[in-house]
Amino acid sequence: MSVISDQVRSFWDIDAATYDRSPSHNPTSTVELAAWGATLRRLLPPPPARVLDVGAGTGFLAIQLARQGYQITAFDLSAGMLARLADKARDEGLEVETVQGDATEPSVQGFEAVVERHLLWTLPDPGRALEAWHYAAERLVLLESLWGAAGGTGERLRRAGHGALRRIRKEQPDHHAEYSAELRAQLPLAGRSTPEALVSLVQSTSWGPARLERLWDVEWATRRGLPSGLDRLLGVSPRYAVIAQ
Repeated sequence: MSVISDQVRSFWDIDAATYDRSPSHNPTSTVELAAWGATLRRLLPPPPARVLDVGAGTGFLAIQLARQGYQITAFDLSAGMLARLADKARDEGLEVETVQGDATEPSVQGFEAVVERHLLWTLPDPGRALEAWHYAAERLVLLESLWGAAGGTGERLRRAGHGALRRIRKEQPDHHAEYSAELRAQLPLAGRSTPEALVSLVQSTSWGPARLERLWDVEWATRRGLPSGLDRLLGVSPRYAVIAQ
């Protein structure tokens, strides 16, 4: 395991303890969950297809897919994250296989689809990861948001507004800490996960031509679940999917 991967793994092992307290990480709104369910069924082969969830974290996608009857393997660098996922699956009586490993070297294959959610930005070699996933699965579904520096001025203002509201309400931050500037500098997509960048990256790999979809239903449902009218006025980051096969 590289030094960078070891730093990333350590960060998420610590973050696993509090990760799910953020609604953006672990949505619980009935409407938002229903929107995600419909989106996943539209983008993926029908269940009981075998799906590899890379960078599965505490299992938002994996749990959603297992509920719908998919055969899920959850793959993640962090043992702490996978332990939380396993606990949640067990509590619901769901079968989810968990595998710990580096996203650029998945040790599993034979899947009908591979999915990820907000993972590529934190990989030191996202192109290599995409090539590895092409070997493991027949269809690629990237579930992303236009956030941070990639979202430009509008997203920075939105984030500042939501941050001010959270401080007024004395809410806890989404993460235990932030990546160091030194670590972010070694991640090619940190702050640069735009739709243009991801489509170009996918099309530069063996996946070939890619499709792009704006996830309007998920955005609408997420916005409805925000805690106040001012939150809803500020809105949410654009959600989108990149699909290839």
